[in-house]
Amino acid sequence: MARRTVLAVTAGVVVLGGAGAFALAYAGERPLSVAHSAARYTAPVGERDGSFTFTTDVTASAGVKNLKVLAWPASSSFAKKGLTAKDMAAVESAVCKPSGGDTARCTYTVKVTSADSEASPRGAWHVAVLATAKDGETKLVTKAADFTVA
Repeated sequence: MARRTVLAVTAGVVVLGGAGAFALAYAGERPLSVAHSAARYTAPVGERDGSFTFTTDVTASAGVKNLKVLAWPASSSFAKKGLTAKDMAAVESAVCKPSGGDTARCTYTVKVTSADSEASPRGAWHVAVLATAKDGETKLVTKAADFTVA
């Protein structure tokens, strides 16, 4: 009886060990993802500049290479024709810092002058991001966050 118990326990350990190894291997192959995005727009007041800040978490098994950020008005041509990765090629990058595991916290901040604010369309805006992993994988999110220019 004790012999059968030892064999059953050993078989169980082998099965669970194999399942654990599979889970670890699968966890290392997670696709590139963008999550927990937020945008904040502060209009300039008087002679004081305003700002636009966007933050998000980017996760990539191979590591995060960069994150390009583009704020665009909902009434723009992108709304009709759709935004592409090619459109994102020349835009500015966020600053990304490791925040644990395969995840980086990326922040993009730019000042908004009175002239910028006056030239900007009023209403709803979207933030598009193009995330790139160190292995070359990319992910385009055309509406990662929204904000309003009043």
